[in-house]
Amino acid sequence: MDVGARLRVVRERAGLSQRELAKRAGVTNGTISLIEQNRVSPSISSLKKVLEGMPMTLADFFTFDVEPQQPRVFYQAKELPNLGNDQIKLLLVGTAHERRDIAILKEHYEPGADTGPDMLMHEGQEGGVIIAGSIELTVNNETRVLGPGDSYYFDSKLPHRFRNTGKQVCEIVSASSPPTF
Repeated sequence: MDVGARLRVVRERAGLSQRELAKRAGVTNGTISLIEQNRVSPSISSLKKVLEGMPMTLADFFTFDVEPQQPRVFYQAKELPNLGNDQIKLLLVGTAHERRDIAILKEHYEPGADTGPDMLMHEGQEGGVIIAGSIELTVNNETRVLGPGDSYYFDSKLPHRFRNTGKQVCEIVSASSPPTF
């Protein structure tokens, strides 16, 4: 997916210049320009911060051009849109629902992948269960390495970050409410 072109389209649909979006998001207009030109690949936390300037969730960003569908119950693995990138796949369940009260994600973190240098903070709560591999989770200056079967649950207003410090892909099934992704 061309993140830069998509950002340009949603920014223009919102009627914002690069400078105005940068001001609202608290980043430089050079950052917006570099992302739109695909000269930099933003981390999840950086892209989330930019989108908050519109405001728009990651889920809306990656699914905005999907035609409205009838609500469904079942989803094949290949139908789940990736809200992340090649290093961190955040596969969203339930995109056909017009109003989702929770976000359910199947997450894949490649070895060495992390959510970025900026800590994530947003409204709500989130929790998850590690299915395979391990993940280093930092929440409000407390850090733990979690492995298969371990879980977490926290107030998402607390600064947090995910990092795969292991040698294999980490898989997590997570949920958050409200669905800020």
